[in-house]
Amino acid sequence: MAMAELSTPKTTSPFLNSSSQLRLSSKLHLSNQFRHLLLPPLHATPTSKISCSVSQNNQAPVAVQDNGSVKTKKECYGVFCLTYDLKAEEETKSWKKMISIAVSGAAGMISNHLLFKLASGAVFGPDQPIALKLLGSERSIQALEGVAMELEDSLFPLLREVDIGTDPYEVFQDVEWALLIGAKPRGPGMERAALLDINGQIFAEQGKALNAVASPNVKVLVVGNPCNTNALICLKNAPNIPAKNFHALTRLDENRAKCQLALKAGVFYDKVSNMTIWGNHSTTQVPDFLNARINGLPVKEVITDHKWLEEGFTESVQKRGGLLIQKWGRSSAASTAVSIVDAIKSLVNPTPEGDWFSTGVYTNGNPYGIAEDLVFSMPCRSKGDGDYELVKDVEIDDYLRKRIAKSEAELLAEKQCVAHLTGEGIAFCDLGPVDTMLPGEV
Repeated sequence: MAMAELSTPKTTSPFLNSSSQLRLSSKLHLSNQFRHLLLPPLHATPTSKISCSVSQNNQAPVAVQDNGSVKTKKECYGVFCLTYDLKAEEETKSWKKMISIAVSGAAGMISNHLLFKLASGAVFGPDQPIALKLLGSERSIQALEGVAMELEDSLFPLLREVDIGTDPYEVFQDVEWALLIGAKPRGPGMERAALLDINGQIFAEQGKALNAVASPNVKVLVVGNPCNTNALICLKNAPNIPAKNFHALTRLDENRAKCQLALKAGVFYDKVSNMTIWGNHSTTQVPDFLNARINGLPVKEVITDHKWLEEGFTESVQKRGGLLIQKWGRSSAASTAVSIVDAIKSLVNPTPEGDWFSTGVYTNGNPYGIAEDLVFSMPCRSKGDGDYELVKDVEIDDYLRKRIAKSEAELLAEKQCVAHLTGEGIAFCDLGPVDTMLPGEV
């Protein structure tokens, strides 16, 4: 995630009149450990109708006028301090009940694209108000305040609250969605086993926090890599949350696979359906051309170059991220954010008839013979209620089963590496000599 040194921001926000309270209202709360950095509160006059929070040069606590009395609110910021009543006006009284969404790594590049999509209504719909709970590090708190300023300036009517902090036990309070993006990137010379341990500790702690304070039916999407095993660690540390609610993001792999099939077939990518990514988010992943369709026809009937399907297709999907870095000098961020949006929308909207989507989910009870107690990408359908069911009507031939088994073996080995983080005893790590980290993620 992006880092920034902690300091009190020196910014100026405009004062807003009371007529703006409904449309531009939200709140921003700083974690308790940062509240001592704030300046003494401003004081409103008895006749003031304005809710404001910023001095000329520094962020400051706010005085809010309420029925003639002045209330000091130390944690407010800009327009996010304004009070509101969603049932008070015609525009908003038909809206759904507000939902809370936590995002970790909220100062990073992926989040910089994602947060504005969430706030705009493009993900949960034009009648769904949201509260954003942004989790960062101590070094990134100032950057998080900058993120909040940009959200403030964007005037999203649906964005009603924004909290920032570094303590997951505070940020995750009552959240209904948790998008866990923040993770330590793999540096030069770092073994995959070391990355599993370092990031595993992060996701073990976040799992405990979700278990303690989040909504009991919170939906969790793990993006930080290695995302499959991080998701397993997280769910193992959150026994009160249904294991079925945890997802590892493989939607970017699915999107890339659809794009490569469309390019090869000479069609637009909306003609590609029924695309499955099986297994781990690594070079052992299995883009499934056997069950995928183009214009409703099996891929193998449309693309007759079967050697390319068996060799070039998978490689093109795996190496897409590395190629992007060669072209642009940095890893994918915008397309990752879009894939997060796609993953969420696939759960909150009914799956089109006959189609499915890929997501890494808990394998217990799966119909494919895949080892249980893993987080494994598989084909799913949803009724649009946030839940899903595994697709049963898929074909698995010997070629596909062999590839799936290789990814399964890797995830079983990763699971052994993090046994100390899942409550399953002493860790033993033997991932073999081949580096299976996807190009572009080192």
